[in-house]
Amino acid sequence: MIDALTITEYSSIMSIHRVSNPPNPFISESREWLEAIPETRVEIYEEHARSILSENDSPDIPFRWSVNPYRGCQHGCAYCYARPTHEYLGFGAGTDFETRIIAKVNAAELLERALSKRGWLGDSVTFSGVTDCYQPAEATYGLTRGCLEVCLRHKNPVGIVTRGRLVQRDAEMLGELNRVASAKVFMSIPFARDEDARAIEPFAPPPSRRFETMRALRDAGVEVGVMVAPIIPGLNDMQIADVVRMAAESGAESAACIPLRLPKSVAPVFFERLAAAMPNRTQRVASLVSAMRGGRMAESRFGHRMRGEGPHWASAMSLFEMACSRHGLRTHSDRGKDTSGRKSVRETAAQLTPLRVPSKKPADSSQMLFDFGKD
Repeated sequence: MIDALTITEYSSIMSIHRVSNPPNPFISESREWLEAIPETRVEIYEEHARSILSENDSPDIPFRWSVNPYRGCQHGCAYCYARPTHEYLGFGAGTDFETRIIAKVNAAELLERALSKRGWLGDSVTFSGVTDCYQPAEATYGLTRGCLEVCLRHKNPVGIVTRGRLVQRDAEMLGELNRVASAKVFMSIPFARDEDARAIEPFAPPPSRRFETMRALRDAGVEVGVMVAPIIPGLNDMQIADVVRMAAESGAESAACIPLRLPKSVAPVFFERLAAAMPNRTQRVASLVSAMRGGRMAESRFGHRMRGEGPHWASAMSLFEMACSRHGLRTHSDRGKDTSGRKSVRETAAQLTPLRVPSKKPADSSQMLFDFGKD
């Protein structure tokens, strides 16, 4: 729930985008432009949130606690699974998601309050569980940095998943946090080539810059990994080996991969943009995604959302595992394998994900904890 909002125009290269949002299922009426579709302007909404720590109970997600200082994301990745969350606010899942950004301006204050409670056990906190905590707005607001300063004071372990180069700004602090508790940064890099990434992730830093960021973090004493995600069959699956190799050369110690999922209004946004950028690939990608998802664009069942199926996905997983083995990267890549009859879904998710950070404080055995530790 948004308690208080103020709007500030925020200049960005995204002004070249045209307004385009799929119908919002939570609004009973829709509108169409009768004249030329206008260009977008990025607006920042300042929210005074009631809480900042989100607790996860899904077996598909490899962490319990997460912090998301922003709603929406300026990176504009066509495939972003978080797009439907903007519809709950009355916005659209298309250009609204990347141009109408909500900044939780009291994030650090709320996190300080949460970590200071006597019942807090020092569990790992994951940043970017929904939208990127190092998107361009962070350069102005510094909300992620403020939250990391809180974690450092409390010696609380963190895990970060990001595409943003801005994480380099906090390299020294993350290095210190890794020395006193634990800090690991996963750079999300689905493409090896800058030109391919630009077509699908138009406002995120190019892969070459993300690899540079990994090297800077490694040099600062931060443990780094690569998230080859999402794997889009027929589009970037042939680049898996190159991404893994370049990540290893940039200091990555571990790797993970996740198949593309296109829930709800994400699918029309993704295919509209794919058709505009790579029209000759659209039909094949749609067919392969459907085959990988059992005839659907996404899987909503707990325990299956982050898994693929079928021969094409099995081939991609095999390529990923061989590349990681060749370059010495730890993996927890059994996401794509059948685990029936062996372990529960939650046990499997806890065992196979790389997003785990060990707490340096005594833990309650009733809590599900994750660590970034070695096997």
